[in-house]
Amino acid sequence: MSGLFLYLNANKRGVVLDLATAAGRAALHGLLGDADLLVQSVRPDEMRDRGIDWETVHALNPRLIECSISRFGQSGPERDYAGYEITSANASGWATITGAGAGGADLPPLKAFGQQADYQAGLNAMVASLGALLARDLRGAPGQHIDLSTQEAVMTFLEMAIIHNTYGGRVASRLGARVIHPWAMMPAKDGVVFVLCVQEDQWRRLIEWIGNPEWAEWEIFADRIKRAETWDVLQPLLEEWTRERTVEEIYTGGLERRLAFAPVSTMGDLLANEHLRVRGFFATIGHPEAGELTYPGAPWKLSATPWELRRPAPLLGQHNEELGCGV
Repeated sequence: MSGLFLYLNANKRGVVLDLATAAGRAALHGLLGDADLLVQSVRPDEMRDRGIDWETVHALNPRLIECSISRFGQSGPERDYAGYEITSANASGWATITGAGAGGADLPPLKAFGQQADYQAGLNAMVASLGALLARDLRGAPGQHIDLSTQEAVMTFLEMAIIHNTYGGRVASRLGARVIHPWAMMPAKDGVVFVLCVQEDQWRRLIEWIGNPEWAEWEIFADRIKRAETWDVLQPLLEEWTRERTVEEIYTGGLERRLAFAPVSTMGDLLANEHLRVRGFFATIGHPEAGELTYPGAPWKLSATPWELRRPAPLLGQHNEELGCGV
């Protein structure tokens, strides 16, 4: 039972159903009869066999919203392809632009840590599902079937890669370098800080903060394009300054000067973060197998419907009997 499972499934009840059997499908259909939303990630070619194809669930409950998450969507030549999280990370083009930087041609493309492709698909599914529920409840729209392709969801956040290719014919590369600077992770005395300072007024405020060094007036640093072209010269000069200060000094000093600086936090840093602690962001809950653990809490606070942590993630099949699914 992973930490991600414990976090994502808190406040939920859990049942185990064998959808390969008639009894399992009947139990599921019983649950769907008065449900608002079904989110599932069964491959399109298997949905009918599992009894969760749109025609079946819509006939059971015309008001039901079904959100089908798949690797390549419900239609098209790849619809029935099997795959994993790493499949979507590569098929979307994400790994193609991630991982090496200038001088790293001998390194392979990299997948982001964890299950980010699937996680981002889940976030897109949440937004689309809530929109469909609102349309149903506020405008009387019928139940809808949402077709969410993980490949397409990931493609939407490849920064400017798709736009550059569509409008400029340029192909983004993980071997390239930024065309404007400063825009980089930089070492501090006690960690790493993210520095983004590409507007001229931001640059002038940073230089004033550093102490107006003589090198700041060199012609090779005259604008953000030139600063990118000579980043190999500028980077060590800036690092000499960042290495003498803590992450907190650089972050809070950047805030005071309206500079887009941010700490690159570890999990331990986040747990110790004073702002998150004062806001009561983290919550502690006990689990019968995992024990007492601290979890991220509500991402926002609502006055009329305040969030609360009611129960830990369920054990497998824990609520079968409670929900009348004794199969």
